[in-house]
Amino acid sequence: MARASAGARLHFGFCNLSLSHERLYGALGVGLAAPRVVVDAEPVPEVSVTVETGSAAGDPAGSTPTVRDDAREYATAATDLLGVDGARITVRESLPRHAGLGSGTQLAAATLAAVATAHGEPARVRERAPALGRGGRSGVGVATFERGGFVLDAGHPTARFTTDRPADGEWTVPPVAARHTVPDDWRFLLVEPDADAGRSGAAEDDAMRTAVERAEPGIADRIGGIVTRRVLPAIATGNAESFGAAVAEIGRLNGAWYADEQGGVYRPPVGEVVASLSGASPVFGAGQSSWGPTVYGVTDADHADAAAEAGERALDAAGVGGEVAVVRAANEGARIAAGGGPDSPSADPERGNTKPRGDGA
Repeated sequence: MARASAGARLHFGFCNLSLSHERLYGALGVGLAAPRVVVDAEPVPEVSVTVETGSAAGDPAGSTPTVRDDAREYATAATDLLGVDGARITVRESLPRHAGLGSGTQLAAATLAAVATAHGEPARVRERAPALGRGGRSGVGVATFERGGFVLDAGHPTARFTTDRPADGEWTVPPVAARHTVPDDWRFLLVEPDADAGRSGAAEDDAMRTAVERAEPGIADRIGGIVTRRVLPAIATGNAESFGAAVAEIGRLNGAWYADEQGGVYRPPVGEVVASLSGASPVFGAGQSSWGPTVYGVTDADHADAAAEAGERALDAAGVGGEVAVVRAANEGARIAAGGGPDSPSADPERGNTKPRGDGA
């Protein structure tokens, strides 16, 4: 048996959506120690998938069959790519689906890695991710699966992607333009309001197409300045306050591109949560991860408890239930091993589920 365990990721936004610039997309994000996806694989003649009860912690009720379907799709594709017969897959833990935490890419990569290791084959996740339909726009999920940390990817040549991404497998995952180790004392507040899942599949493709067609090129110029003059210096010098303010500003600028598609700079009720967190002193910057609904906040170990309390108050202010956790960054990639074994206890959040799902204001 083999086991692959990988943390979630935050997606702070893209550097460019305008067709007027040389490169399209270019994403910023960070790997997280928790929550995690954990996949076991055992070589057998055919593909079978089991999802452990409760493994989809944080998923809406009834979503486990969908996790199973996703895992089966990725496992079948993995066996085809590897040229092996099959695998018995057990999903021990999974991420909330389409919540802005990278659930699809991390499940796909973990399944591929577990199947490959179980059969004694190299996974080559970056090379094979496009055939699994991953890495088509953002390379952050693949990069954090590989090495963790803070990642800025280089995006794609604009002439190659235009408004429609190529068919699955007909692209390469964007290369990593910059990677930095996240300081040990930094923490990330995760606030997941009770809300519909973020966009995915055809709905996401349609929304991205419209956003790219209408994107104002001047926004990309502003983001480029923030990345080079604020984000990269802040992560290089370990200044959490400056980093949080900078990525929050990038999120707001990205929201201007998506406003027509998601009903505002942030999708409801994310805007109310972000507004509340933006006025909380323990939170150095807040925004929407990818399509949401997960809201992130940048903080540090000294302010972790106060940040979690601010997250609870933000849910109350928005009039929704939800979950709150404060987690570390992951400065290493996925843990992949033959023989399985327990996941590292360092993945546990310092404070999690402080406001249970469904507990209204």
